[in-house]
Amino acid sequence: MTRLRTALLGTALILSAATLPAAAAMARPMTAQDVMNIEYTGSVAVSPDGEKIAFTRVYFPDLAKGEKNSGARQQLFVIDSAMEAKAWLPEDMRISTVGFTPDGSMITFLWTRKGEKRALWGVPVSGGAHVKIAGLKDAGISAYQFSPDGSQVYVLAGPAPDDMRESQEDDGFDAIVFEEEHRFNRMFVADVMIGAGEVDAAPTQIEIPGYVDDFQIAPSGQYAVLTSAPTPLVDDSFVTKRPYILDLVTGGVITVETSGVLGDIEISPDSAAISLIAAVDVNDPAETTLHLIDPATGAFRALNEGAPEAAMNAEWMADGRLAVHIDKGATSVLRFYGADGAMQNEVATGGLVIAGLEQGGNRLVVEANSAAHPNELFLYAGGGFERWTNHNPWLAEIDMGVQRTITYTARDGQDIEGILIEPVGGAPAGGAPTILAVHGGPEAHDSNGWLTYYSEPGQVAAGKGYAVFLPNYRGSTGYGTAFSRQHQRDAAGKEFDDLVDAKYALAEMGIADPARVGVTGGSYGGFATAWSATRYSEEFAAGVMFIGVSNLLSRWSTTDIPTEEYNVHARAYPWEDYAFTLERSPIFHADKADTPLLIMHGAQDPRVHPGQSIELYRHIKVRRPDTPVRLVLYPGEGHGNSKTAARYDYNLRMMEWFDTYLMTGDRDAPLPAPRPDLLIGQAE
Repeated sequence: MTRLRTALLGTALILSAATLPAAAAMARPMTAQDVMNIEYTGSVAVSPDGEKIAFTRVYFPDLAKGEKNSGARQQLFVIDSAMEAKAWLPEDMRISTVGFTPDGSMITFLWTRKGEKRALWGVPVSGGAHVKIAGLKDAGISAYQFSPDGSQVYVLAGPAPDDMRESQEDDGFDAIVFEEEHRFNRMFVADVMIGAGEVDAAPTQIEIPGYVDDFQIAPSGQYAVLTSAPTPLVDDSFVTKRPYILDLVTGGVITVETSGVLGDIEISPDSAAISLIAAVDVNDPAETTLHLIDPATGAFRALNEGAPEAAMNAEWMADGRLAVHIDKGATSVLRFYGADGAMQNEVATGGLVIAGLEQGGNRLVVEANSAAHPNELFLYAGGGFERWTNHNPWLAEIDMGVQRTITYTARDGQDIEGILIEPVGGAPAGGAPTILAVHGGPEAHDSNGWLTYYSEPGQVAAGKGYAVFLPNYRGSTGYGTAFSRQHQRDAAGKEFDDLVDAKYALAEMGIADPARVGVTGGSYGGFATAWSATRYSEEFAAGVMFIGVSNLLSRWSTTDIPTEEYNVHARAYPWEDYAFTLERSPIFHADKADTPLLIMHGAQDPRVHPGQSIELYRHIKVRRPDTPVRLVLYPGEGHGNSKTAARYDYNLRMMEWFDTYLMTGDRDAPLPAPRPDLLIGQAE
């Protein structure tokens, strides 16, 4: 293996920048193995007095050391000063959803002890053994929050067992009735009996409306804000989920009559206001507008509607200010509002891309990344950001390509922004082989931060001599709702013309070799890749398509979000214009496919059915038999790969495909071997 982990985590987290090895002396390119070893912050909580921060270190098993293949793992750490994080629980305790008790004496978390359901646990801030705080025998807990005085805890749990159904399944009658037999979450309130060493064995169930997936308790203790949909169907979570204000004394419920998708919800410290990030209407593609809700009436108003930006998450400070993470295109800012909704000030982040906000004792902790590192913890103080963790000190060894934001003009005059990662050492004369890495959604955007992941070529490609460009094509968020609506009723139209225009703009800048430009992306980015390899095949030399769309007719009828597709993408049903729907499908243009195409898909994907990939593979295989094409399915994976082996395999295959067809510019090169060289267990 090129590199095994170079430091134990306990050491890695207390190293300061001054103690890191000089990058110039140890420079080397990033590898696929490196990507699997990247660690970052996960769940974060700040104690009520602001003195301590609890967070989880997110990491993946090291397959080179023989660790069992699995998804991401989380370990609890505590930190009270910069670069001085301490492990607070053993590495094999894989926990989530970190918090504090109201008195700050315990760090709380969700954990599944062997043989039990997922329960709420706590560990003393002063040190000591972890103890169970609340749990149910028949279902796991998914969310929790304490009453203001800490005497009770509210928990959201799974549905009650269906004994008859389980008995039938044991006998082999395991038929699935599609989109019926819904099972709903339950909400309970339990007494907290930590001192007695017991758990409330008979918590009180609270009546809740519909399928509740999250909740918050007001600091006053008088009400809770729930988010609920009529059913557990994913489509309802996007289309019909609403906030509800539940009076904890009378049981009365106020519906907040929003429309469209919901985002972050927070309650002010005096309980007099609720902040909500949400869509402005049912046709708004994304939850990017900040609102204030009156909890007494459910009335709400938007604070930044129409602005060329995206509100991402918010956090009320103890002094009543509202801190909001705002993305303006590829850049983040930290903005503060008064309790009345008036904007007070805005703080530039100095190149940091904000990923999360948490506060305690009026101390604001920011989770952020940059072009040089994935998510780390920063303390916001005095108008600046002080870094508190360093999960990956070995990144100082990596020779990275220069990363910057650029803007180009599309053929119709629309300005398009994106992030360029130059090849290590810069682009040669005549331009470099270039990969367009297209984000999904399209209601999402790439920021000028950390951009190297298992499915994103990023710095791995830069180290091999590629340029990588991540375009925020029309339909992206971060530029206002008007821009994000530009793709509607125009699937694969101007939005993907933007990709061709990016190619020529990069060539004019001397970055890209126009004969060696490829495309990759997942989900909607996979749709873009399929379109680039068929309709625009003459423009692109190689493609790597992941969980992508190839047939808009069959995609609508097999996805788990058909109404969301209608509302914010197509704005019409397929049968309203079959010809248009088919013509905007990559399979329709498969007879033009001369671009070597690697197709990868999770075999259990409910969002974009794997049949989408199979259809395109079959069309190209039959209609263009001389075009290199390969289909790889990942058993047990859904809309994206979660397990380490599947992620590592994906990265290796992606880069091998580009090395074979894009680096060389040879569209007729023979297919790579079916199985990539894993390099697992080999010496450095």
